[in-house]
Amino acid sequence: MEGSNELEEYDVWFEKLEVWQKAVDLADSVYEATTAFPNDERFGLTNQMRRAAVSISSNVAEGSSRSSKRDFARFVEIAYGSLREVVSQAHVSRRRGFVVNDGFERLVNDSETLARMLSGLRSSLLRSAG
Repeated sequence: MEGSNELEEYDVWFEKLEVWQKAVDLADSVYEATTAFPNDERFGLTNQMRRAAVSISSNVAEGSSRSSKRDFARFVEIAYGSLREVVSQAHVSRRRGFVVNDGFERLVNDSETLARMLSGLRSSLLRSAG
């Protein structure tokens, strides 16, 4: 149909996207894990991890509003980069003794699941964009 939105099949509120929901769950986990960080890290690693974690769901939400699948895929790629930041920062946190192994493993496992979801969404968007 001429003039129709290329993303019509994705024209749902981003809150309904499972990948967005999982990204918000991960942000909750990061907030929970960082509450025990030392006060002197409040403006350092704590803030950095939280911002990166929130950025994942934010980029999925923003990308879902774009006018093309390629644009949406680009925002999913940015979300993936933010996810990798969280994983890297989780490693630093563990090495510094800020997060215990159980908390670290949870963050890494949840991140791996979310990485697969983001990668699959990006691939799907690019395939259907032609």
